[in-house]
Amino acid sequence: MTSIAWKINRMKLMGAPEIVWRVQQLLQKKASKLGIGLLRRVPVPQLQHLGRPFLAGDGRDTDIAALRAAADTVLAGRWNVFALRGAELGFPPEWNRDPKTGTVAPLTLGKQIDYRSEKVVGDIKYLWEPNRHLELVALAQAWKVTGEQRYADGARRLLQSWFEQCPYPMGVHWTSSLELALRLLNWACAWELLGGMASPLFQGEAGQRFLQQWLAAIYQHAHFIAGYFSRHSSANNHLFGEYMGLFVASSVWPCWPESAKWQALARQGLEEEALKQNTPDGVNREQAVYYQHEVMDMMLLCQRIGQANGAGFSAAYLQRLERLADFIASLMDVDGNVPMTGDADDAQMVRLAHEDGWHRYRSLLASCAVLFDRADFKRKAGHFDDKNRWLFGVAGLQQWQALGGGLPEAPVMAFPEGGYFLLGSHFGTADEVRLVADCAPLGYLSIAAHGHADALAFTLSAGGEELLTDPGTYAYHTQKKWRDYFRSTPAHNTVSVDGQDQSEIGGNFMWLKKANARMIAHETNSEVQVFEGEHDGYSRLADPVLHRRRIEFNFNNKCIVVKDILQCTNVHDISVHWQFGEHCQVTVDDGQLQAQGLRSGLRMRCSHGTLEVLRGSETPPGGWISRRFDEKAPIASAAWRMRVQGTTEIVTHIELMPQTSPAHSPAHH
Repeated sequence: MTSIAWKINRMKLMGAPEIVWRVQQLLQKKASKLGIGLLRRVPVPQLQHLGRPFLAGDGRDTDIAALRAAADTVLAGRWNVFALRGAELGFPPEWNRDPKTGTVAPLTLGKQIDYRSEKVVGDIKYLWEPNRHLELVALAQAWKVTGEQRYADGARRLLQSWFEQCPYPMGVHWTSSLELALRLLNWACAWELLGGMASPLFQGEAGQRFLQQWLAAIYQHAHFIAGYFSRHSSANNHLFGEYMGLFVASSVWPCWPESAKWQALARQGLEEEALKQNTPDGVNREQAVYYQHEVMDMMLLCQRIGQANGAGFSAAYLQRLERLADFIASLMDVDGNVPMTGDADDAQMVRLAHEDGWHRYRSLLASCAVLFDRADFKRKAGHFDDKNRWLFGVAGLQQWQALGGGLPEAPVMAFPEGGYFLLGSHFGTADEVRLVADCAPLGYLSIAAHGHADALAFTLSAGGEELLTDPGTYAYHTQKKWRDYFRSTPAHNTVSVDGQDQSEIGGNFMWLKKANARMIAHETNSEVQVFEGEHDGYSRLADPVLHRRRIEFNFNNKCIVVKDILQCTNVHDISVHWQFGEHCQVTVDDGQLQAQGLRSGLRMRCSHGTLEVLRGSETPPGGWISRRFDEKAPIASAAWRMRVQGTTEIVTHIELMPQTSPAHSPAHH
């Protein structure tokens, strides 16, 4: 998309107050060219007041071999950045060079750089990721646990090289406040692990110089964030993260005249946004499960840091975090799978666990089990992982051990404000059936940046095996074809009309016309469970089409009947789409489809149309899943295609097949 078209689309989604604010931002950027608004000098820090330690564990009871291996890999100059595994970036790396394309971003005034331009910066996601300094924390952890000087020296070298190559306010690492905020969080963890003010790294004249350098950079980061918050239609998880960064900096290093003001501003912002960005029933309004995990992690970390410094967050804030955990627990099947609804970018706020098979959602549920005294969360988490050992220490582990085993799982079945509804049976057992129906808004605020066109889609897992799946995200700023495919309607288990998406794409993180979905019925207490909803995404067509979907799950015979009612007058081309888990072998016999997984499977037939199955198709794009950012793998994607005239009901029968192997006991990842 040309930048002109993008700008026009972006303007369409702004109200007058936002336009005024954007103009002010533009003027602020222009003024910064002349040095106006930039920091002249860093005030002298008052070092008698520093924050209290917030990591309760010492790492002695964690997987030290895995931690050591991670730290050694960093010192050897091998980095994992999304799809690049063990990339030879050197130690320290060139911080302004995109590891994927090799493009070196210019060292001009950060706010003047167009970070969306691949020509200028390469793939910005790849460039920003190492600069969040998660690897710095691994070095600091390794020093803390082993006492080996090379890890502490490596941490200092990494930071000093960054200060030299990325001076305030120059280069692409001084453009996005969120990136600065995440760097501050990782610096705060590393600072504590390296011994805080008492760190051997600060001894002697050179050590004092390094200390002054680091503190100056911390102040510059906080000052920058306080001047550039994401507002209006951009006030999503970015704003939350910016408040987090400012809160962390002003709590861990409260040593400047502005610190108290920054802390009050950040605390109030976090309290407000926690309630604004997450529904009272526990769904993050971006309608992206991965971002829900990120926001929960930020809420958790801020609570731990606030509490360590004598002031945790309000009861309302904590209650919202507990509701968010309820939602994750309800989505998660018996094997730990969570539907990949909406965007995902694989971000971790800070990486404290290096153990094999670490599971981000289980980890959060373990934290919430301890925080809220919830045995049911403990049961779903299954394991008190290394991240929680660092965060909560021995006292946390004892709390965890004191929690009971929990009763049989009884998930929350309806999230009416968030827009998700469950059907299913035998939750938490080898015979589990878990169906999650999406009847949610497209996304948050006017651009709905991280939503996908997936209204009335559903995912289905049986015995902890994903049969009908959401394919994930794959791409962000680059590869427009794939960015658009993975968030399109045909990539989800729902109905497409006339080859169009339910909502209209306006840019990589922007939607123009948006489908509105509403729940009509949800009944889970009878032998036949029912979900029914509708959306108006196709009312924009010349002959408007209303899509209503009714899903009936028969508790006894494990059959699912899906009725898609398309209300219209004229002729339309309809396709009913299904995406299968990557372990499913899909075969077609006489118009009936069979998908056989490793343990379970299903048979599917449709009342109308001809069946087409794509697998790993480039043109047209179809039949892909992306489990990790920038990585995709082929799956079977089926569509029944038909032409209809006037209101039509299309019925799809899904019959779950009995499990093929001996009873499966749920694995703990």
